[in-house]
Amino acid sequence: MKIQTPQLPKGTRDFYPVDMRVQNHIFSVWRQAALKFGYEEYEGPIFEHLELYTGKSGEEIVSQLYNFMDKGDRALALRPEMTPTLARMVIQKGNELRKPFKWFSIPRLFRYERAQKGRLREFFQLNLDIIGTESISAEADLISAIASMLFDFGLTEKDFYIGVSSRRLLASMLEKLEVKEPNLVYPLLDKRLKMSAEDFEKELRSVGLSEDKAKKLNAFMCCSTIEEIDSPELKELFELLKAGGFENCVKLDLSVVRGLAYYTGIVFEVFDKNKNMRAIAGGGRYDNLTETLGGQKITGVGFGMGDVVLADLLAEKNLLSQKKSNLPVFIASFSGDMKILFETAAKFRKNEIACSHSLNAVKFGKQLEMANAAGAKCVVFADGEKSKDGVWEYKILSSGEQGVDCLEKILEAL
Repeated sequence: MKIQTPQLPKGTRDFYPVDMRVQNHIFSVWRQAALKFGYEEYEGPIFEHLELYTGKSGEEIVSQLYNFMDKGDRALALRPEMTPTLARMVIQKGNELRKPFKWFSIPRLFRYERAQKGRLREFFQLNLDIIGTESISAEADLISAIASMLFDFGLTEKDFYIGVSSRRLLASMLEKLEVKEPNLVYPLLDKRLKMSAEDFEKELRSVGLSEDKAKKLNAFMCCSTIEEIDSPELKELFELLKAGGFENCVKLDLSVVRGLAYYTGIVFEVFDKNKNMRAIAGGGRYDNLTETLGGQKITGVGFGMGDVVLADLLAEKNLLSQKKSNLPVFIASFSGDMKILFETAAKFRKNEIACSHSLNAVKFGKQLEMANAAGAKCVVFADGEKSKDGVWEYKILSSGEQGVDCLEKILEAL
């Protein structure tokens, strides 16, 4: 019987060292940006009780999950998002948590859906949430953190924008137009930019709006500046973002709707300006999640940014060129003596200096090839003619500079 070659599960990825360097770079920028804005890191289990997700999104969510029965006949699911876990944690601690608080997490998530560009079945996502305040400052803080984070990746205002809308504003307009089935209209608002004005109005009429109401709603959706709308919370939000220096990163975009049963106030999404890919991030205010899951009503605002679309955008902008590791020191031996390599490496590592060396007695030239392949900044010659206790010959690979010095001076040369 022929043994079948093992295959990668559909919608998942392997992370070879070169890929992990890119992934770790993304995680590092995410984490540092969150910490810079005062968010604290948290984590939860990779699987939860299935009812945690059906309680938030209804039974229809099951088709999008990796769910299973465990050995105790409990219905569980791999987490498809982090917010329900956050809500559960908040409910469990209740008043023990001093509010408001700002948390972040970088979970591995799973969704059973059609794998396509920018969307996989297994992915990582940065989540930032502020729990326990109704102040619009929370939205301003989150959006500022997003913009600052994207700048930290090397992107500029020419590369992305953050489209901001308000579920309250949209609901108020639909109420003013006396729309009887608003839940049928919201999905059309979300798709408005993908169709012509004529097609949009035709779709509105198909869900019960008169021709006059369809034209009025289309005209309202064309508003693109704060001055054109009547929303005190949006105006205050844009003023705060201007005060923080991020006014050029945001714009009014009433086509941003987000989840119907989830968001209750300000909503926003991050897009690349070329519109070559799906939204980079999205979020908004949710006031009912803890209450929906059986806890007391606690307001929150948050967003999620997946690694897949972000990495695609950074690669498109040539901002992911980390092809080699960042190894400070590679230790080489002229004699190929393994004992002296291990002894020298131990001295460097005791001083918290990462280093590596050949694991076989190979020729000196081969060792230099290995140092280059490892991306080492410096080669230290363990048994050079001028080497002695605490002093080594070395070479900085980027500049070709050579010298003989003690450990501290070698570090300064690096």
